[in-house]
Amino acid sequence: MKGALRRFAVMEEKTSAMREAGISTETPRPAASRLGRWLLAAAGVVSVGLAALGAVLPGLPTTVFLIVASWCFARSCPWLEERLVRTPLFRPFLGYLDGAKMPLKAVVVTLAVMWTAVAVSTAMLLGGHTPRPLVAAIVVVAAAVGSVFVVHLRARGAGAPAGIMASHPPKPEESPDGCRDSLSAL
Repeated sequence: MKGALRRFAVMEEKTSAMREAGISTETPRPAASRLGRWLLAAAGVVSVGLAALGAVLPGLPTTVFLIVASWCFARSCPWLEERLVRTPLFRPFLGYLDGAKMPLKAVVVTLAVMWTAVAVSTAMLLGGHTPRPLVAAIVVVAAAVGSVFVVHLRARGAGAPAGIMASHPPKPEESPDGCRDSLSAL
C-alpha cells in the first residue's frame, strides 16, 4: 500500500510541475466512432511499417512515422501505443517519457553526434554546385531547437505529458473502450 501511495504522490508532483511549466496534462481524446478507431489504428500500423522501412532505407524518416503511429494509437487503442513504446528498441528511453533526467554522458554524446551531422550537412549544402544557404540555416536552427530540448531533458527531467505513460497502464484485456476485442478479430 505504501508503494502505491508513493507512486501516486510522484505522479501528482509530476503533473503539478508540468502544469506550472505550461505543458498539457490531458489524456488524448479517443476517436468518437468505431470506424474512426479502426482507421486510426490502421494508419498507426501503416506508420509503424513505414518507420521500419525508414530504419533501413536512407532518406526515409523513422521518427516522424513513429510519432504519427503513437498519436494514432493513443486515439484508437491505447494498448497499441503502450505496446509500441514498450518494444525492446524503445525500452531504454521509457524513463525519459516518465520524466527521468537524461544522464550527462547521454546529453554530451547526443549533442556531439547531432552537431557533427549538422556540420557535415551544412558543409554539403553550402559547398555544392548550387549552394543552399536557406536550407542550411533551417538545419542549424532545427539543431539549435533540438539542443535546447535535450539540455532541458537533462536540467529538469521533463518528459512527455501525463497520460502518455501511466505508472499502471491498463492491460490489453482491461481496455475500457473495447478496442482490444474489435481489433483482435483481425
